[in-house]
Amino acid sequence: MFERFTKDARAVVMGAVEHAEGAGTGSVDAEHLLLALLEREGSRASFALAALGLAERGDAVREALGEARRRAGLSQADAEALAGLGIDVSEIVARVEEVHGVGAMSGDRKDKGWWSGRRSFGRGAKEILEKALRIAVARRDRHIGDEHILLALTVRPGVSGEVLADHGVTYESVVRVLYGGGEAKAG
Repeated sequence: MFERFTKDARAVVMGAVEHAEGAGTGSVDAEHLLLALLEREGSRASFALAALGLAERGDAVREALGEARRRAGLSQADAEALAGLGIDVSEIVARVEEVHGVGAMSGDRKDKGWWSGRRSFGRGAKEILEKALRIAVARRDRHIGDEHILLALTVRPGVSGEVLADHGVTYESVVRVLYGGGEAKAG
């Protein structure tokens, strides 16, 4: 499948690996793909993100992803559902961090030398890449571009999709920008 990836899509995947390494996590996940997309310039996905105003709000997206990581990867919707059951996720995070330090629930390993070799891809990242392939095939595209990865992130439930939607980036809005139906269209 990787041979069908464009140069930009490959750069996103490699950037996601770098983000996972920088965070000291054992695997690449969907959030790492989103972070790598935010760094791209001159690609179809970067055009769509800029057209939707996310280029100026990249720091807010990074902050939202960081907050979700502090909640052990729970989305805001998950936290609200637990609150409905009387479980205060913020209180649990505060108590754990009080005892074990800030970021204790994030799953980040501080001993970055613990593993050498390639990062594996977590279930979330694998699902995003598989969905990107399905989106490309459904659109009859012969390649998988970073725009397909962005579209896949918008439709998968979880933290990345929720953060994008909170910032006005939905499947429909990305399709409108990339393929028409709006004023802007990526070439």
